[in-house]
Amino acid sequence: MLEWLKSVVSDPDILSAVRVTFTMAVCSTGIASILGIIFGLLLERFQFPGKKIMIRFNRTLMGSPPVVVGLIVYLLLMRRGPLGSLSLLFTIQGMVIAQTLIITPIICGMIYSYLRRSAPSIREFAVTMGATRWQTTGLIIRELRREIYFCMVTGFGRSISEVGAVMLVGGNIRGRTRTMTTTISLLKSQGIFTEGVALGILLLVMAFILQWICDILQREESENENY
Repeated sequence: MLEWLKSVVSDPDILSAVRVTFTMAVCSTGIASILGIIFGLLLERFQFPGKKIMIRFNRTLMGSPPVVVGLIVYLLLMRRGPLGSLSLLFTIQGMVIAQTLIITPIICGMIYSYLRRSAPSIREFAVTMGATRWQTTGLIIRELRREIYFCMVTGFGRSISEVGAVMLVGGNIRGRTRTMTTTISLLKSQGIFTEGVALGILLLVMAFILQWICDILQREESENENY
């Protein structure tokens, strides 16, 4: 069993798929987290015309089929598209754009929900202590850091499990844009199930390690607060 896993994991194509997946997921999750937190804070803090429509639109995007997002990005990045001159189609950068568009509404919606419950009381406390607007915002982010961790983990999990959008935008090019999920799909179509199972196990291990790290961070923060 160990020898089988070792031979599969040492395969250059498998290692390339792992590298592409990790690079794409980390970049897209990082960008989407920044955008999602900013948009979530703005939606909770300010009242403006069309706010309810914007919230509904974001919720719609949270459940939109990723393949539709991938198709839109493909049309934008194709040679005859508005952004065709950037030559981002069938590249990791193009895949990051698609993944960011998929993940950002999810993180934004989750952050907004957490803020609606907790931000008013935190803001009221900050005002009584004479905090500035920026200090209040920093305090809100600090108090909701556990929830932010969870949003980032959710976004990362969505990123590494995506198939349709990355296949459309990335083209599933061997050694360049082929991810773990598109490799599994390809192996399944070829009837090669052993390598597909190994990649599936790797995906589960990656998700487990990330969740384990977040649990450790949250546990340490809880201990510090109790102390």
